[in-house]
Amino acid sequence: MTAAIEFRGVSRIYGELRAVDDVSFAVEPGEFFAMLGPSGSGKTTCLRLVAGFDTPNSGQVLLDGADVSSMPPYERNVNTVFQDYALFPHMTVLENVAYGPRVRGVAKSEREQRAREMLELVQLGAQGERRPAQLSGGQRQRVALARALINRPKVLLLDEPLGALDLKLREEMQIELKSLQKKLGITFVYVTHDQGEALSMADRVAVFNKGRIEQLAAPRELYLRPATPFVARFVGSANVADAALAQKLGFAAAFAIRAENIDVQAESAAAPPDSVVAPGAVVAVQFHGAASRWQVQLDAGEIWSALITEEETRRMNGLGVGTRVNLSWPREAAVPLSSASSG
Repeated sequence: MTAAIEFRGVSRIYGELRAVDDVSFAVEPGEFFAMLGPSGSGKTTCLRLVAGFDTPNSGQVLLDGADVSSMPPYERNVNTVFQDYALFPHMTVLENVAYGPRVRGVAKSEREQRAREMLELVQLGAQGERRPAQLSGGQRQRVALARALINRPKVLLLDEPLGALDLKLREEMQIELKSLQKKLGITFVYVTHDQGEALSMADRVAVFNKGRIEQLAAPRELYLRPATPFVARFVGSANVADAALAQKLGFAAAFAIRAENIDVQAESAAAPPDSVVAPGAVVAVQFHGAASRWQVQLDAGEIWSALITEEETRRMNGLGVGTRVNLSWPREAAVPLSSASSG
């Protein structure tokens, strides 16, 4: 099957900055593909290269098997949804959605019919005569989606589209976006710095760091089996033991351990069989509702986190900030890491 999008050794350089550094990957047709990473990691530059807003210094960008590296944006069958929505304030919602077909010379009756169908699809059928300023942030985001989808692109590019929404609305829109993508079968490429968005919606996630892809995998694989220290820290904030600390703890190489896999016990308590024990002192206990995050300064020198449920926390009488404790975890819960990045 021909990939919907393919990068072959793509680099984009601005002066001394290698914004995208020899990146290769492929996105399958109908896939929800996320590009995740901190600011400046290269993910948005990759999106711009797909859209045609930028051109690579080397390598090839392919859409449906055709090299489009030097093709202008208007000749590519892709559309982009931006964080700021970019709606025309003087137009009605219906006129905003119908703008793309209008530019392409589609007859008024047909473009209005298609626009109304799109508004129904995003659950805004009754809002067509309103102006963008009369809508909520979530509604404006839906209008932007309808406008991007009306031209029936093969690929929809989404650049931090939920960044301006509050948490509850953002979570609701994540569900709606995933449902919409499944219903339409369009390839979605989603750029975000929010790991929760990427893990909850995407079929696969490419984690970017310093212009390169650190790991490309399904969300569950990324979380449970991070390949590098950077991925372990960025996706789920795991505790990372470098080679030196790993050796002190009885491991041959660097590893990661999730906070929820670590137990906190009194220094005098017996550790479970076949568990790794790291002594230290509690420096903070942060309440997070269903669980609390215990920050422990290890005797070996690092501060590590353990995520303890409230039920378990209530049983830990006498333990708190300043007390000596042991962190323990099953040896098999430690995930070996490559040295591809120190993060």
